[in-house]
Amino acid sequence: MLSAIVKYHATERGRAVINDAMDVHGGKGICLGPNNYLGRAYQQVPIGITVEGANILTRSMIIFGQGAIRCHPYVLKEVEAASYADAAAGADLFDGLLWQHIAFVVGNAARSSYLGLGGARLKPVAGASELRRHYQDLSRLSAGFAFCADVSMMVLGGALKRKEKLSARLGDMLSYLYFASAVLKRYEDEGQQQTDLPLVRWAVEECCHGVQVAAYGVFENFPNRMLAAVMKRVMFPLGRAFKAPDDALGQSVVQLMMQPSATRDRLTADTFVDRSADDPVGRLDLALEGIVAAEAVESKIRALPALQAGVPLTLAQRVDAALANGAISAQEAEQWHRFEQLRQACIMVDDFAHDVGRRPQASDDVTTSAQTITTQESVEA
Repeated sequence: MLSAIVKYHATERGRAVINDAMDVHGGKGICLGPNNYLGRAYQQVPIGITVEGANILTRSMIIFGQGAIRCHPYVLKEVEAASYADAAAGADLFDGLLWQHIAFVVGNAARSSYLGLGGARLKPVAGASELRRHYQDLSRLSAGFAFCADVSMMVLGGALKRKEKLSARLGDMLSYLYFASAVLKRYEDEGQQQTDLPLVRWAVEECCHGVQVAAYGVFENFPNRMLAAVMKRVMFPLGRAFKAPDDALGQSVVQLMMQPSATRDRLTADTFVDRSADDPVGRLDLALEGIVAAEAVESKIRALPALQAGVPLTLAQRVDAALANGAISAQEAEQWHRFEQLRQACIMVDDFAHDVGRRPQASDDVTTSAQTITTQESVEA
């Protein structure tokens, strides 16, 4: 089930990333050639989406359909008890499991309502203190999801498999809870790196909001409207409680991505990058490192009075002029020119002659073609 969750969401998010990357790169992502590292990836996205298990099937039937039975503390045991060869022993075992199951459902309903009314603020949790609220939120949503899943299975039974959109939304709730737990675990396993907090908060807030969106989709489309209202009141007694990450937090995440840092290195630790100016991806990484020094040089140039007067010089000429004036050092000028070369190479679109890949027909080819035609005519005669 976890394999299904990761496969579905990794490929769907991969599709979104590639689409966004194509928007950013523009023509560079469209013109196929050695410098285009996106074009083939864009073409290959449907392979992961459809070939390795169709995503629409994975989301609609597999994630929750299998998880509801395999991961539930009682359902699988109840199914096994119902199929016992010794009917009497099976009935006794089933009855005991059923009462435990009922107590489990009632307990989750009470727990979800209590945590929802207080925002789970009084619930003691383990883990990093700076993420205490996130752990509390996940405890609350986990109880609510368990209650909704049990009610859905008890009321709809086998029909839940046929109501694929409801099953998909319950699967989304489960998936987001799993991902949020994985994010918090990674933060703990990597030594609670404080600089990674914007990434952790963004990911967990996105997941909690995703659980809420999926849950309301279940409430609004549940066939039994009375039970839908009960589930909604139990899980969200005070209404919607979770917002998507705000722009300020998103900006913090972007800043971490746009400059070399230990946080960025941890995120890309398992990514192979050929750190060579001849490799299109390695060239990007080198340019990212060079932009910090280049921006410092450009800020010094803009501060020069003579250059502020509107002298019509290109930026490269301004750098040379600043070097001649002693405003920047030779090393700074060389750093800027090096970065400018990388920048130009990064944005360069592949361009080929109109007849690339073709060659003029040699005389031997003409002779061979003529012989082929003559032979064909002889056969037909």
